[in-house]
Amino acid sequence: MPLASGHTVETLQEEELQRHVEIFKGHTTGLVRLIPGRWCLPESYVKFADALYNFKFRETDVMVITYPKCGTTWIQEIIWTMKNNPNLDNPKAATLSKLRVPFLEMDALKISRNSSLRDHEPRMFATFKTMCPGRDPDDGIQLQMAEVMPDPRILKSHLPLSLHNPDLIDTTKVVYVARNPKDVVVSYHHFMRLLKCHDFVGSFDQFVQQFVDDDLYYGPFWLHLKEAWEKRDHPNLHFIFFEELKANNIVELRRLNKFLETNLTEDQLQKVARHTSFSVMKTREEKIQPPEENAAFKKDIAMTDGGSYRKGEAGDWEHHLSREQQEKIDQWTARNVKAFGHSFPYSP
Repeated sequence: MPLASGHTVETLQEEELQRHVEIFKGHTTGLVRLIPGRWCLPESYVKFADALYNFKFRETDVMVITYPKCGTTWIQEIIWTMKNNPNLDNPKAATLSKLRVPFLEMDALKISRNSSLRDHEPRMFATFKTMCPGRDPDDGIQLQMAEVMPDPRILKSHLPLSLHNPDLIDTTKVVYVARNPKDVVVSYHHFMRLLKCHDFVGSFDQFVQQFVDDDLYYGPFWLHLKEAWEKRDHPNLHFIFFEELKANNIVELRRLNKFLETNLTEDQLQKVARHTSFSVMKTREEKIQPPEENAAFKKDIAMTDGGSYRKGEAGDWEHHLSREQQEKIDQWTARNVKAFGHSFPYSP
């Protein structure tokens, strides 16, 4: 039976699944591909797929959508601050950003049989019990927190547009962030090594190959971008490039201010820019939850290579990708950019 989105589910079988779990030690619940698109997700996603597709958005919402490691945490903090804390006097700013901005499909990504938000996210579970008294956490902790959260809601997802309610961008404002795939693969590799529920143990070369073969969660990368790029002229979709947000921060904040209709003053925008700079965000979040104390992280990697906040730079790929890996991604990019039908900034 197809999902509410119209996709059919193909479960990865023995040989293909075995190749995957040999390098992703944390992925123990199986994998699926959703057709059309060949979207790669853990099998546990299927339980929540229809609820996510049918999620009721409000006109007052702002929805952040990105492929993983494209600046999601940064843009959600920018938007939350613009909407809720432009004068930097909101006490809720001292709480973890993931408690203020629900990650809609987080419960749907129970990648490991031993992975539970109740165990490795105790603050989130405690917040859920306060916000959703009497509700069953097995029906989705983050999803239900999002349902009861008061306006204005800032929500986020890594799912492509085709797996969301088709009324999404006609109902509410959507901010989509794109990033150079070379930096994405470097950041995603760190993330997959860092989190216990992924526990990537393969080589970096294997990870690059997984990326270009569309065998990482939320892939295919280029189709994810293409779906949003084709909607970029919709009045409710704001398309941002990570590199431009980094290089021309205040200019991009002004554009976002206009799109969100937040009507902030120049002084307020400057405050937002400082408050959401990488160094300030990193210090603030790591003071609330030090990476070495995060139960979801592999402590040795958090201590040596950093936690969720690694570098936040554009162009860091130059220090990590070999010439052969660069060429592989360039060729893959050139093939896929053709599908956009016009020039795209990531052409090699």
